[in-house]
Amino acid sequence: MTKPFFADARSANNKPIRVIEGQGVSLEAFKSWIAEQRDQIEIEWVRHGALRFRGFDLLGASDFEQVAMALEPDLKNDYLGTSPRNARSQYVFTASELPPFYPIAQHSEMSFLPSAPRKLFFHCTIAPGKNGETPTVDWRAVWRDLPAEMRETFAARRVRNIRNYDGPDSPKGRDLWQLKRWDELFSTTDTVLVERKAEAQGLRCEWLAQGRLRLINDQVAMREHPVTGETAWFNHTQVFHVAAAALEYAYILRHQKNPRAIFYWALTSALTTLKQRMKSSLEQPMHVTHADGGEVDPRHVRILVETIWKHLVIETWHEGDILAIDNRSTGHGRMPFHGPREVLVAWTGT
Repeated sequence: MTKPFFADARSANNKPIRVIEGQGVSLEAFKSWIAEQRDQIEIEWVRHGALRFRGFDLLGASDFEQVAMALEPDLKNDYLGTSPRNARSQYVFTASELPPFYPIAQHSEMSFLPSAPRKLFFHCTIAPGKNGETPTVDWRAVWRDLPAEMRETFAARRVRNIRNYDGPDSPKGRDLWQLKRWDELFSTTDTVLVERKAEAQGLRCEWLAQGRLRLINDQVAMREHPVTGETAWFNHTQVFHVAAAALEYAYILRHQKNPRAIFYWALTSALTTLKQRMKSSLEQPMHVTHADGGEVDPRHVRILVETIWKHLVIETWHEGDILAIDNRSTGHGRMPFHGPREVLVAWTGT
């Protein structure tokens, strides 16, 4: 009987990736192999940060949940992240319901919370015809490549996350960066319960006019991996900073080279300039400053995005693929796309 095996491969943008090939391997045989090879899988997972399972005879939320559970039994379904998601099973959700044109910059899942997952899983059920990849990046390599003065600044001054949410009774807005309402984030309209959940995550609540909510929390900018001791960039500056989206789209434009990318890069750049002129840091839908309240040096944001793209691994999705990520060392994102695409997600506890 054919058994899965580890293999080295190259990504679509010619970066090394670690793959587990499973052509013709059934779901049950796959789960048995996971039980047999658990120690080796963990060694490979920690070393490479991301593992890609290909060719297995599986597809859909149920199969995916069984594989994720076999790899990591500690699956969770509480989610205080920013992307809108739809449930597909008890522990499986759509990865993001954001519009296809919307790029999702590289990040570790919920890195702005103390309850960030250890591990993360993605499963492709509908492969995009073109683009729509879920890139990965090694945060250990990013941290090593940042200038020493930038590492020292972020280590000393840390980061402050600022998020502003509309509420169920807030006027409808038109901001492309406004992701979801606070009642959707906390799954309740009870403000007392919201404050209790927020406090448990180290979030400070500020209730604003028109039923809006501001969440603020401070955190370290990097963390040591609990197994290897390596330092990894671990915060959402490259996602939340008001200038980050335009910088991200500039690199996407270089990669995708199509009229749609040109249009959205120009739109994002113009809107970013407008947002910075019309709203203060505290009023932005999402923003990051240093924990002392000082703004992050725009040059540092540019260097960060540049360094991320230097190490970015972009690989094409195939139907049935599973991408398993060590969230403590490796980030993920989403490239813009056009047409059908479905990628599911599951995650573990801290």
